[in-house]
Amino acid sequence: MKFNTEGLILASKTLKDNVRLVTVLTKKDGVIRCFAKDKRLLSLSRSNALSPLTYSRLSVFSGRDTYIIDDASEEMMFFEASADIETLAVAQYLCELCIHIVPEGVSSDEALSLLMNSLYILSRGTRPILQVKSVFEMRLMSFTGFMPDILACSACGAYEADTMYFLVSGGNLICKDCFHGEADAVPLSRGALQALRHSLLAEPKRIFSFTASEQSLAQFADCAERYTLARTERSFNSLDYFKKLSQFGK
Repeated sequence: MKFNTEGLILASKTLKDNVRLVTVLTKKDGVIRCFAKDKRLLSLSRSNALSPLTYSRLSVFSGRDTYIIDDASEEMMFFEASADIETLAVAQYLCELCIHIVPEGVSSDEALSLLMNSLYILSRGTRPILQVKSVFEMRLMSFTGFMPDILACSACGAYEADTMYFLVSGGNLICKDCFHGEADAVPLSRGALQALRHSLLAEPKRIFSFTASEQSLAQFADCAERYTLARTERSFNSLDYFKKLSQFGK
C-alpha cells in the first residue's frame, strides 16, 4: 500500500549497499522507520529531504514489516540549529528523545508541533538553550503519559513556598515543611516552580514565553532532565555530549 505523509527527519543512517534508514516523526503515524533505496532519492541533489532536522513530504510504500520511501521533498530545513555546536547537540537530543518515547501508529501532531517549535526557537536563538530543552522535556513527558502533579504539595496542599521540592520518583511536589530529606528531591525556588508550571500548563503557543533568573532556570533544568531520564529509564548520547560541551564552556 502506498501513502503520503509528512514529518520531521529525526535520524538518517547509511547501511550496506547504499541503503539509507530514515527515522521520521509524522503527524498521523508517530515515529516510523523507513528505507530509502532509490539512487535518485539518494543523489546529492535530492538527499536534503532525507537529512536530519528537515521537515519533508514523503511518498511511502508500506509492506508487511517495512516502509520504503518512494519519493521525498523538503519543505523546511533547520540548518541554523547546526550553526552552533551546543545548539546542534540539544537539537539532536530532542530528536533522540522522540525516537525513543513517541510510539508508532498513533497520531503525534502535538509532539511534532512541539519539536518543530523548539527547533525554530533554537535556530533563532531567541530563548536560552536550557529553557527550550527543559520545556520540551516536560511537555513531551506530559504528552506521553507522564504528566507530573505540580499543582500543590501532595502532603498538605500548600500551593507554593519559598522552596518547594519536586520528587523525581513520584512526579509530585512537597513543600519545605513536609520535606523529610528525600534523596530524589529537586529544590525549586518560586521562579523555578513558576517555570515548571508554565511549561506544563500554558497554552501551546505560550510555553516558551517566560523569563527566569539564571538560578531558577538551572533548577528547572535539573528537575526536567532528571524527571525525563527517570521516566525513560535510559541515557542519551546526544545529551551526554551536550553536557560535556557545557562543562567545557564554563
